[in-house]
Amino acid sequence: MAILTPTVRPLQPPPGSTIDFGAEIEGVDLETLNDEQFSTISDALYRHHVVVFKNQHKLSPKAQYELTKRFDPASESYGHGKTIDAKRSILHPDLKTIPHQQQVQVIGNGFVPSYEGLENIQLRHPHHRTFHKDHIPDDKDYDFTRFYRWHIDAALYDLNPPKVTTLLAVSVPKGRRQTLLYDDGTGETMDVPLGTTAFVSGERMYQRLSPEEQQFVRTSKVEYAPHPYIWMSTAHSRSTGLGLHSEGLELAESDLPPIDEKKIMILPMLWKNPLTGNLALQVHPSAIRKIHLEDGTVIDDLEKVRDIVYKLQRPAISPEYVYAHDWQEGDLVLFHNRGVLHSVVGAFKPDEVRLFRQCNLAASEPPIEP
Repeated sequence: MAILTPTVRPLQPPPGSTIDFGAEIEGVDLETLNDEQFSTISDALYRHHVVVFKNQHKLSPKAQYELTKRFDPASESYGHGKTIDAKRSILHPDLKTIPHQQQVQVIGNGFVPSYEGLENIQLRHPHHRTFHKDHIPDDKDYDFTRFYRWHIDAALYDLNPPKVTTLLAVSVPKGRRQTLLYDDGTGETMDVPLGTTAFVSGERMYQRLSPEEQQFVRTSKVEYAPHPYIWMSTAHSRSTGLGLHSEGLELAESDLPPIDEKKIMILPMLWKNPLTGNLALQVHPSAIRKIHLEDGTVIDDLEKVRDIVYKLQRPAISPEYVYAHDWQEGDLVLFHNRGVLHSVVGAFKPDEVRLFRQCNLAASEPPIEP
């Protein structure tokens, strides 16, 4: 049997877009991946950040996990760690774990009678109404949408951020598109496929900063809140999905699970690409708590911290910089979790069933500092 040779084709930006990332790979069987084929895929991931494989309907959860783990063989546990206080966390109610492959999660929308050992599961697609301070009117809910929450896949407490996330579309609702609203006074909008996943490049986010801003992010670090997804569970997001309003609604440390100070994450604002050496501005804006400056000063006024980060990140989520993937059943998307930010998008009707498989693994090492 002839060994397949993967071919890498950069994505073509749609009209009006200036995205400079993304590629599609053809000519590889991911169930029987050899080292040479994986080397091509790894190279493409670090150069293009978002990599698409079409027609992966038959990909097993085991092969998805093994592909994810291959980027970091010493990694093992799910990237967000063990479920702690799931009723209050904004993450885990939306996930179902595949029984025979614990590192692979099922996400989506609607009722699924049976899938990979899971029976009678009710999936819930995140909706901005549950997390944003203000909402799109109910009568416009299915025609309009927002970015739900721009983020990096990471626990941001105790565990290192995963290097890569793999996402497989098993079932995708057909036919509808929505208008995405920024609702921040800019008038910016996007026409997006229903249930798209939106990506922006952290490298582009850094490159478009002024010299003074670039110096600031090169020399500053971000401190994340302990148990951040429980800490932020009662707070409200900005309408752009880029960080939170400062209303004093975050949970007090006394209301969080036990905190180990050694597990609190202080990470550089810039993460270096291990292949190209390029720098990406990689900050999870909803989980930030403090900024540590080069001279030892710590900015701990939460509203100020959020405003600083928002001004750095907001220009780079304008429509021309966003890649909104148009999911087709069988699409497998790998994304460089240390080089892009992404967001859930979309408002589904109850009977629109969307079924996806997600895998990411807490990394064996921290991000590379600039």
